[in-house]
Amino acid sequence: MIAPARTAAYEILSAISSGRSDLPGALAHSRESLDEDRDRALAAEIATGVERWRGALDHLIAAFAKRPLDRLDVEVVNILRLSVYQLLYLERVPASAVVDDAVKLTKRIRKTSASGLVNAVLRTVSRQRRDLPLPARPTGAGEVNAALDYLSITLSHPLWLAARWYKRLGFERAEAWMQFNNRPAPLTLRPNPFLAAAADVRDELAAADVITEPGRWAPDALIVRGGHPLRQPGAASGRFVVQDEASQLVALLAGEQPGARVLDACASPGGKATAIAARLGDDDILVACDVRDRRVDLLRQTIAATGASNVRVVQADLLAPLPFGPVFDCVIVDAPCSGLGTLRRDPDIRWRRHEADLTVLAQAQQQMLDHAQAVVAPGGRLVYATCSSEPEENEQVASRFLAAWPVFRPLRATDAHARLPPETVDEDGYFRTSPDGHGLEVFFGAVFERPRHL
Repeated sequence: MIAPARTAAYEILSAISSGRSDLPGALAHSRESLDEDRDRALAAEIATGVERWRGALDHLIAAFAKRPLDRLDVEVVNILRLSVYQLLYLERVPASAVVDDAVKLTKRIRKTSASGLVNAVLRTVSRQRRDLPLPARPTGAGEVNAALDYLSITLSHPLWLAARWYKRLGFERAEAWMQFNNRPAPLTLRPNPFLAAAADVRDELAAADVITEPGRWAPDALIVRGGHPLRQPGAASGRFVVQDEASQLVALLAGEQPGARVLDACASPGGKATAIAARLGDDDILVACDVRDRRVDLLRQTIAATGASNVRVVQADLLAPLPFGPVFDCVIVDAPCSGLGTLRRDPDIRWRRHEADLTVLAQAQQQMLDHAQAVVAPGGRLVYATCSSEPEENEQVASRFLAAWPVFRPLRATDAHARLPPETVDEDGYFRTSPDGHGLEVFFGAVFERPRHL
């Protein structure tokens, strides 16, 4: 019998490689087919690890198979990926069990002719695991090709992105970003002030043997260092939500008192919207929008779970004019983007994105801002944010917006909220986090104001 977790990992990787799903969606689907928490955790560990280290894994598979991957069936490649990952990164798993299950799985999917190859590759990897043919870290400055081989293969990032970061950041920063992306991310929580005080949430978690520590940057962040908070009653009841620390900081750009009418124009899944809604007055309102049915449903679920009674959901497409007039004191555009700043938490993004995507995404982001500005009231604020690492989606979009709409003026992010750490604001006044500067994912934020009187 093949271990259920390995079978599930194979199904997850198959869904991703075929384009049927992204990693989070495939993981969610796989949990339904596994009865044991241990199997769910192992399947997720294997699939996530494969996506994180796929560049290195593919290089090794090609080297030991003595042929390029495009000469192997994709099903066989996925079996080799999940098996090589276990041999190299899950040392408590017996190598013999990994190899045996891989061969059985190859036969189960009716690729029996490849079973000998699978067996040979995995046994070679197992024997040579202490001396693998991966590019070494370059020792001298100016070794561009060696640096890119090391960054893209050994540190497992696509070559086009490695080349970009190497050119823009330099070798050491690019290396630091990639090493950060290849480490598992801690679970980060935000207490929900609609239902519980932060101190009460901390005490409840501690009583359930969940160890937390305050985040370094976001004032309400709780970093989980031990225990299982999502199995506690507080998770289901909405007393806390899962939200990255950098994402929590973005919500502060709306201001200490966001205003009587606030619009979150790309609100799903709702973490920022509910965080901002908690700072509104009793008679204030936040309108939360998204475009796709599934995302609107998720948004409604988040709002219901957190008890944010001052939030109204409207299905709307920011790529078209919005069904509102210029009535909002604050409009937040947390724009759909490449997600290249969140590769630590979403490692499959690095393989799904292409450099050409950046131009297309930036054009859409510009169009969204053009529509969003139309509903900002005089004296109001417009916040633009992404979780992208790339200038095309960040400062270049902000600069084009200001050139197109001179009625708006930039506001330094340090002036947006008193609790926003100055260390997260760059010399141009933009909010920006980074792995090497803050130990956080790469998030960007720009704040614009429409003067009350022209």
